[in-house]
Amino acid sequence: MTAVPFAIRVPRQRWLQLILGIVCMAMIANLQYGWTLFVNPIDAKYHWGRAAIQVAFTIFVLTETWLVPVEGWFVDRYGPRVVVLFGGVLVGLAWMMNSAASSLAMLFAAAAVGGIGAGAVYGTCIGNALKWFSDLRGLAAGLTAAGFGAGSALTVIPIQGMIAAGGYEAAFLHFGLGQGIIVCAISWFLRAPRAGEVDVERPLVGQQATRHYTPLEMLCSPIFWIMYLMFVLVGAGGLMATAQLAPIAKDFNVDTVPVSLLGITLPALTFALSLDRILNGVTRPFFGWVSDKLGRENTMFIAFSLEALGIWLLSMFGETPVTFVLLSGLVFFAWGEIYSLFPSTCTDAYGTKYATTNAGLLYTAKGTAALLVPWGNVLTSMTGNWHAVFTIAVIMNLAAALLAIFVLKPLRSEHHTRHNSHTAH
Repeated sequence: MTAVPFAIRVPRQRWLQLILGIVCMAMIANLQYGWTLFVNPIDAKYHWGRAAIQVAFTIFVLTETWLVPVEGWFVDRYGPRVVVLFGGVLVGLAWMMNSAASSLAMLFAAAAVGGIGAGAVYGTCIGNALKWFSDLRGLAAGLTAAGFGAGSALTVIPIQGMIAAGGYEAAFLHFGLGQGIIVCAISWFLRAPRAGEVDVERPLVGQQATRHYTPLEMLCSPIFWIMYLMFVLVGAGGLMATAQLAPIAKDFNVDTVPVSLLGITLPALTFALSLDRILNGVTRPFFGWVSDKLGRENTMFIAFSLEALGIWLLSMFGETPVTFVLLSGLVFFAWGEIYSLFPSTCTDAYGTKYATTNAGLLYTAKGTAALLVPWGNVLTSMTGNWHAVFTIAVIMNLAAALLAIFVLKPLRSEHHTRHNSHTAH
């Protein structure tokens, strides 16, 4: 009897779930990647200072990440629908609050609300992809994360236009309402795989766990903490670039200078933001797919080394408009893959039953990394330029690349061998 290929036996439902997750991620992308467009207009109106305003970004990332394990617990037990619906409501509410914020306290409160909502959507969609696609885990996580990375690319110019025409308050209000409504509508169609839908006989890809580790068991494993450290090291540099790109462009005196590439002419900052979002999205499924073929740690080494190179080149040659656009694109391309590589590696090591909670615990490293973002402004104020910040980011990325090959890879191999030995006995 001829066996039916795995890809045919698995229901088409998983591709629908993947697409729905990607759309949800695109709807929450502006909360993080569109933020840089609002920093200067807010400061121009209230004169709170960029460092103070960026505290809101840190609060957003902290609440978006550190509560994901709690939201993941609900998802693993009650399914994705209710959690994403909850997130959609908060996403819309947060930007409506931002549109009316007349004090730092209200701005910070809105950031917290938005972070909780975005985390509920992000963690749920990533976890759902990991559960539906055990055979293409890196690619599925990458495509889902790409919605978050590239989702704001199409709206950079409309947001800038609305800020210029009607003020940043109108942009917050209208985009907030639209994003929240779409997420709430999609939430009703999300679901986790039922028993037997993806649990079929197939060869394991790479070193995948054949038993399911609880969150507590994972927290007692050194592999988790090595991945956490690596996530913080790489995440900090990328988050700093995400939050500070507009101020960096302004300090480099290239933000409004026209740049012509591929027949398109835009101000350097606008061009960089659009290109960065696209590349930051493309890199997630690309490196996720590469990691399915070459192995997670090998791919991490390549990507993190490329990120270090990109940041160094940006610090050396980014003060001309064209190189600023191209090199910032390289930085974002080499950074965004952490959001596909780390959750897929985590699920490879610890199984799928608690995948949303476990990946959520690892995702809190992004929140830890965000604590370093305001220090970029402080260090720049002390030194008078961005070079010290760039140098530190280069060192952190190189350290993570070396940890991937010389620490994480042998640890995971030993973990896999030891588990298989215990299973055999």
